[in-house]
Amino acid sequence: MATYEGTKAVQRMQDHIKEHIDEEITLEDLSKAAGYSKSHSLRIFKELTGSTPFEYIRRYRLTQGAKYLMDGNPRIADVASDCAFDTHEGFTRAFSKEFGLSPESYKADPVPVRFFVPYSVLIRYLVYNKEYGKMEKKEKQTIFTQVIERPKRKLILKRGINAKEYFGYCEEVGCDVWAILESVKGALFEPAGFWLPEKLIKEGTSKYVMGVEVPLEHKGAVPKGFEIIELAQCKMMFFQGEPYDDSEFDNAIADIWDAMEKFDPKRFGYEWADDDVPRFQLMPVGQRGYIEARPVKPITKK
Repeated sequence: MATYEGTKAVQRMQDHIKEHIDEEITLEDLSKAAGYSKSHSLRIFKELTGSTPFEYIRRYRLTQGAKYLMDGNPRIADVASDCAFDTHEGFTRAFSKEFGLSPESYKADPVPVRFFVPYSVLIRYLVYNKEYGKMEKKEKQTIFTQVIERPKRKLILKRGINAKEYFGYCEEVGCDVWAILESVKGALFEPAGFWLPEKLIKEGTSKYVMGVEVPLEHKGAVPKGFEIIELAQCKMMFFQGEPYDDSEFDNAIADIWDAMEKFDPKRFGYEWADDDVPRFQLMPVGQRGYIEARPVKPITKK
């Protein structure tokens, strides 16, 4: 079982890969990022991610390649080169093994597949070892707010059973739902976790779901086990915190929830509209700060 220090070392390797994914990455580079020997770095990386660094990098690059092909414009040979494959044939074999169809087929009809999503090992460690919230709390962060209009649209979602938040949902359904949602062509925005209003919850299903918003006229395939529902045009009050270190993700979220609880939208001529459309949270990404949005509507003058 990896220690907290070992987990932070693997997180540093993950960060290095993300920052240099378009460049050559060697085991020496990764061991320097980890601060351990090559053999120890290799061992703990595989222990915590389930794959060797180079399997991880290959899957990361293949998913990048799939995203390029989703647009239908780039030449497959160019995508193969961008993904660090020496030949078109080698790329085709690896792509077909990863996604179950050839690059040519996917380019022609980019059906939903399971993308590779490099989850943070540090966040996973803190959550499963219940270490979050134990770090020294810094001063409260500055919270930025703005109201953004959302058009009438559809939501491709997968329901849980009893889940009321992200971790409960992952236990019921699995976190890899995100990997499928990432591959939905034509999405209006990035995938998110949604708290459904009562009117959109089916009997025997969860309040919290994962999904991705698509245009009202969306005609693409809906992944197996998912469904598609319609969402009304609305206004969303966005709350965004400052960038944070991954080890403080829970404090970043707690600050947003605290700010949202204390926020009075009436000061700006709005009231909460939680019964109309879902509130949602975006994937926590330390570099941009935690983001959550809650529906509002203009106060009707009597």
